[in-house]
Amino acid sequence: MRILLKLSGEALAGEKKTGFCEDTVRNVAVQVKELILCGTEIGVVIGGGNFWRGRTGENIDRTKADQIGMLATVMNCIYVSEIFRSIGMTTQILTPFECSTFTKLFSKDRANKYFQKGMVVFFAGGTGHPYFSTDTGVVLRAVEVDADMILLAKSIDGVYDDDPHSNPNATKYDTVSIDEVIAKNLKVVDMTASIMVKENKMPMRVFGLNEENSIINAASGKFKGTVITHIVGG
Repeated sequence: MRILLKLSGEALAGEKKTGFCEDTVRNVAVQVKELILCGTEIGVVIGGGNFWRGRTGENIDRTKADQIGMLATVMNCIYVSEIFRSIGMTTQILTPFECSTFTKLFSKDRANKYFQKGMVVFFAGGTGHPYFSTDTGVVLRAVEVDADMILLAKSIDGVYDDDPHSNPNATKYDTVSIDEVIAKNLKVVDMTASIMVKENKMPMRVFGLNEENSIINAASGKFKGTVITHIVGG
């Protein structure tokens, strides 16, 4: 099985809301290592929200703001990759643009070669273009490398019909179809990514990163999050 794991930058920051919480990252690493030892191939995409969000700089050109966000994801992948290495995994970071010796340039063949060697492959830098989020980046990479599913680790524990932070009566879905996600604009991922999930019938599971063994449980299907289906009505 080949899984693409999307980690939000905010979730990796923990209670600090910025930078990294090493305990959180190390917990992710331990879970990923267990999946690797069971023969699962893991690719990782990390958002940059713990450093920068695309529209953070109101007086900055959107293209430049997005470029800063892409570099934030590269920093995140370098850090998390090193934590993974510190507990015995081998890793490689691929980007859609040259980053000197920091990363390797993405290609499907290169990614497949690293997967076959049992390496955790980090896909940093988004799509390499402005106006596309890391949501779109993870779906694009998942489709390109023929992943079996996307695991979407967030700071909240699934998909709700409203923002649970502002609406205490928001209801969580156990399952929801991608058509309903799009129709109701549930913001699981951005609209571009949602359309790509629909068109490519890419399975996706959404869960809270901070729950115990959350990644392992999501990979096995024994989790408390939300399953995104491709059947209308769930």
